[in-house]
Amino acid sequence: MRSTVTIEKDVLDELVKATGAKSKSAAVREVIDEYMRKRRVQRILALRGKLSFELTADEIRHNDR
Repeated sequence: MRSTVTIEKDVLDELVKATGAKSKSAAVREVIDEYMRKRRVQRILALRGKLSFELTADEIRHNDR
């Protein structure tokens, strides 16, 4: 899917240089992917201490076999 986004030239140039991407599109995609990965990690970390498990780690490993 194509989208039009306005990004200042100096910011986009810095982004391409920082990522080492071969194109502007690749640089933007790389940064978006990394941002989304970090957001997923943050959401998972926010669950720390809020979930309880009935099974121990050993029981989970045994059940996976």
